[in-house]
Amino acid sequence: QVQLVESGGGLVQPGGSLRLSCAASGFSLDAYAVGWFRQAPGNEREWVSCITSSDGSTYYVDSVKGRFTVSRDNAKNTVYLQMNSLEPEDTAVYYCATDLISCGYYDYEYDYWGQGTQVTVSS
Repeated sequence: QVQLVESGGGLVQPGGSLRLSCAASGFSLDAYAVGWFRQAPGNEREWVSCITSSDGSTYYVDSVKGRFTVSRDNAKNTVYLQMNSLEPEDTAVYYCATDLISCGYYDYEYDYWGQGTQVTVSS
C-alpha cells in the first residue's frame, strides 16, 4: 500500500524549532521530488519547499528562506523539513507530497499526499 506519513508537528513558542518527517511506505521515495505544502485555517494550501530526486536541489518560498531546510535520507525513505525561528504565521497543517517529474509549485502537479501534521506557533 502506497502511503506517505508526516510526523513531528506540535505546539512551539515563537523562535522555536520543529523537524517534520515525511516517511514513505509501499514505494521508493528516491525516485520522486518531494514537496512540502501548508494550509492555515481559511487560507488556500501554499507551497513551502521542495527537494528534487536527481541532485537534491532545494527550493523555498520566500517567507521561509533562511529558516527552513528540506533534506532527504533515501536509505530511510524519508524527507525532512527542519523549521527554525518559527513565527506565528507559520501555524498551519503541513503536508508532504510527491512529484515524479520535478519540483512543481502547484498542488495539482503532485500525486501522492500525506495526511498532514499540525504545526502551531504560539506563546
